[in-house]
Amino acid sequence: MAKVPHRDAQWVRAAYESFVGSAGSQEPAGIDPVVAASWRRSLRNGVDPDQPSEVAVAASGDLEDYRRKHPLAVAMPMVRDLVGGATGDDLVVAVSDDVGRLLWVEGRGPVRSAVDHVGFVEGAVWREESVGTNAPGTALATRRPVQVLGAEHFMRPAQRLSCTAAPVRDAAGGIVGVLDLTGGSVAGSHVALALVRATVAMVERELATRSAARAAGPGTTDQPPDLRLLGPPALRGRRLSLRHAEILLLLTEHPRGLGAEELAVLLHPGDLSLVAVRAEISRLRRVADAVLGGPLLAGSRPYRLARPLRSDVGTVRSRLRRGDVRGALSAYPESLLRRSVAPGVERLREELEAEVREAVHACDDAAAVEQWTARDEGADDHAAWTRLARLAPPGGPQSVRAWAHLRVLERRLS
Repeated sequence: MAKVPHRDAQWVRAAYESFVGSAGSQEPAGIDPVVAASWRRSLRNGVDPDQPSEVAVAASGDLEDYRRKHPLAVAMPMVRDLVGGATGDDLVVAVSDDVGRLLWVEGRGPVRSAVDHVGFVEGAVWREESVGTNAPGTALATRRPVQVLGAEHFMRPAQRLSCTAAPVRDAAGGIVGVLDLTGGSVAGSHVALALVRATVAMVERELATRSAARAAGPGTTDQPPDLRLLGPPALRGRRLSLRHAEILLLLTEHPRGLGAEELAVLLHPGDLSLVAVRAEISRLRRVADAVLGGPLLAGSRPYRLARPLRSDVGTVRSRLRRGDVRGALSAYPESLLRRSVAPGVERLREELEAEVREAVHACDDAAAVEQWTARDEGADDHAAWTRLARLAPPGGPQSVRAWAHLRVLERRLS
């Protein structure tokens, strides 16, 4: 059984000073292996822990033009919505490109001043080769999510900070950048890691959706979907079993693919054997190949889609992005795989419903808001009824009904 690495600040600092003071001859025993390996790389690269090499910073005009064209630019509103609201004065959110150049560094208060002081600024390149161990640079080096806590940083000036970062991949699986949270101890917490992972997953899903739309060609995003998930599940009009629909949904939402173990966890609230997962995948391959006239699933480590699938979920999201809330509601006849109790599906169902609800709450189309309140999900949505009451012409039937329903809701709550 592997030993749990020490992450106590005093222990790590003592191990760090011993390692650096011995020029690497004293192995950092007990330290997180990812961090220890990064320290060794930092030493081999000649990084000075007190005076790291000068970090090049792109000119502001060049940086603005570069990041405007960068693939992650389209995802920044989502990043700000998901992460920005959680940061406050205690965290800074940063997004880099695939070579470690910081494209966006956003935050305020003392933490923003602290990161500015160590050169963690827009346009700077934070790779291990130049500044040593740090979450975004080490995430790039290892191609995996990383947390670097305090003294685990190779550069002493950065040791007052902690950070959590994860690579972001495009639809083809290539790394396009890194999402990072930096700050005090909260930036190295399990909550920060969960937030970064969840945000990266949603950004990757957005990139995959846009890639599929581009591949399909102009004006094709609203073509009849290949995969129906908002109603009786079907693939190109052929009914699917609930389990096969769950698997296809999970693979469309995870374009990098999922291993058998990951699928087992996402598909069943208890224990689902890997044998059962592999058997379902085998059956799904035969069904999908017969319907599509060619392979749909590629590989097994991990399982992933060999081609993009248009789904009715994608249609809903596409219309929401265009601001067509009424059209999105029309494409959303019922909850996502409403009979499924798979944990991964339940989470995606909740996310989609939340996306639609927030769009309704923000829109100025009274007909769309009324359409939502007529559904089961909107029947008790106080914010939506309030929105309808404010948008409807005063004294008209919409207004009268909205105010009456609000009084009923408020009596229930009192």
